[in-house]
Amino acid sequence: MFDNICKFLAENFSSDFATWLLGEPITLTELSPKELSIEPIRADALILLQSEKNILHLEFQTQVDAEIPFRMIDYRLRVYRRFPHKSMHQVVIYLKQTNSDLVQQNTFTIAGTRHEFTVVRLWEQPTEVFLRTPGLLPLAVLSSTIEPEVILNEVAREINGITESRTQSNIAASTAILAGLVLDKEVIRRVLRSDIMRESVIYQDILQEGKAEALLEVAINLFNTGMPLEQIARLTGLSIEQLQYLQVSKSGDSK
Repeated sequence: MFDNICKFLAENFSSDFATWLLGEPITLTELSPKELSIEPIRADALILLQSEKNILHLEFQTQVDAEIPFRMIDYRLRVYRRFPHKSMHQVVIYLKQTNSDLVQQNTFTIAGTRHEFTVVRLWEQPTEVFLRTPGLLPLAVLSSTIEPEVILNEVAREINGITESRTQSNIAASTAILAGLVLDKEVIRRVLRSDIMRESVIYQDILQEGKAEALLEVAINLFNTGMPLEQIARLTGLSIEQLQYLQVSKSGDSK
């Protein structure tokens, strides 16, 4: 689910991501991997956005992956073949802190060939960068802070100030899910308004994945019995990530 949330944010708030990563608020549109002729590698995790002159290739990672450098050069060559005159910016964004040396790796190197790309470790990024625009708010709690709960409260205040209801609900839902990487669900539930999150397209997508409302109510009832998430997942067919999100969004308003 973390890949899907990040992909949703990048595609729906592309100018916010362009401002952060490219230095200017370019409006970007989705580029389908199918346009690159060759079958995509891990298309679920791949985010390609383009403008008239630029292509932004994003990879969001919660865990390290030794194949990242190869994937970067592979897609650089695919894009060059299809769009030789466009500039390409490739960024790997690691969401969850780790001591693995792989998160420092920003080159693909073999004899006679060297390719460079950008690596962003969110836990090293200044928090204020993510508080400037709505599309980056869900990433703020993963930034460089020793008090993620304080940052979550600040993000919640920013979310409450968003006047467009659909944007507000989508940002709240995205924040709730990504905050689960660093905060306990009880903290998230206390800070974020569940009524707003239930209006999001993210929550509606869960409903539309063949999961009837009745099944979700069964899951909520099982939560209340104290049954472990793993057992609820087996009984309902919902994923652990979906159940964690539903725990937050269906627990009643905290404000």
